[in-house]
Amino acid sequence: MPVDAELTFADHAGRLYARRYGFAPMTGRLLGYLAICDPPEQTIAELADALLASRSAITGAVKALEQLHLLRRSRAAGERMDRVRIDLVSTEAAGFDVSEYAEQADLAREGLKVLEDAPLQRRATLLWWAAFADFLVEKLPDLEKEWIARREALVAAGTLPGASRR
Repeated sequence: MPVDAELTFADHAGRLYARRYGFAPMTGRLLGYLAICDPPEQTIAELADALLASRSAITGAVKALEQLHLLRRSRAAGERMDRVRIDLVSTEAAGFDVSEYAEQADLAREGLKVLEDAPLQRRATLLWWAAFADFLVEKLPDLEKEWIARREALVAAGTLPGASRR
């Protein structure tokens, strides 16, 4: 069972992610708890017990975080239930997935076709949106390379743990 400080941290994460990103509070609480729990892999039942929540609330939060690629499910040989763990290393989880921004740019350009004869002021929002999305599509791959190099340097210096992350 987690100690009070761990539950408080999970609650703070729940509030931050609800306020900042519109997550359901349980989704943020789950993310916060998975960042600090021991062992790092937990079953739905273990998470429900630890967070004093229903299994259905945990299952919903797991599904939401899986869609964002922030969790990984695994099942050991012979086990009948999945275990979940936080996974912040994927391109999507780290915020480097350019496909989201490419889709936004395409959508903005579709809107610009609808408004192709409209005055500049009416098209301004879509022009800004497309330009910003294109900028991110262009810059994020380089930023990801910089982060990977920094992360590797931090691992080599012993500041960050290696592949197991815990």
